[in-house]
Amino acid sequence: MACNGCATSSRLDFDFSMAFQPIYDAVEDRVWGYEALVRGVSGEGAFEVLSRVSAEQKYRFDQDCRVKAIELASRLFPAGEDLKLSINFMPNAVYEPAACLRATLRAAERYSFPTSSIMFEFTENEEVTDTAHLTNIVTEYRKHGFTTAIDDFGAGHAGLGLLVEFQPDLIKIDMKLVRGIDNSPSRQAVVTGILAMARELGITVLAEGVETEDEFRHLAAGGIRLFQGYWFAKPVFEQLPRVQFVPVWTSSTGSPESVSPAAGSPGK
Repeated sequence: MACNGCATSSRLDFDFSMAFQPIYDAVEDRVWGYEALVRGVSGEGAFEVLSRVSAEQKYRFDQDCRVKAIELASRLFPAGEDLKLSINFMPNAVYEPAACLRATLRAAERYSFPTSSIMFEFTENEEVTDTAHLTNIVTEYRKHGFTTAIDDFGAGHAGLGLLVEFQPDLIKIDMKLVRGIDNSPSRQAVVTGILAMARELGITVLAEGVETEDEFRHLAAGGIRLFQGYWFAKPVFEQLPRVQFVPVWTSSTGSPESVSPAAGSPGK
């Protein structure tokens, strides 16, 4: 099976690397996984890197990001720990789902990184005009054991429409809905609706962009178990950051208890 985009895409004329930000499981009080975030070779931000990607390079950049993330994670992830590697992908850069996965599968094999430990997420903000094509991508990825996720859910206009067509394994609630939710009845109502819908569809929910303990407490009390944001740790260039300070809910009292990270743990 051939892929025209694979053959015609221009090679990159620049290099890049990745930073990693932890995803925290509040129920098990552990790091669930890490999102790989593109950076320049000297730690430049994602915007600076993405601004250098031309339309002709989009496919190659998408493929190279996957390989780079897997390569770094294979070196950084502690052996024997059950961790997810979350990789962003561009649906519009995937021409033929099966063919476009070849580089990813080769990288996973080369670095002995299980496909079941990889999650692919795409942003709701990216304009996807062909939902059937996106459904085919998700279906093909699941065949190989990959987890799928919608990023920035609630930020764009396509979220509910996409869920009608297919159900990802996970949705990441956009930070605009998370910010100040402890004092915002409107945000609380919207997120409550998202949680109810996700439960009906069997979709896991992650809250991203959590920056305060009050935001975390409110969302955890509402039933969310996966979290990501500066409250737990900022992304760190080519390293796994420690979660510097984690408030957890004690099962005995039902009240929040602030705990320090465990000494020696790479993710806590």
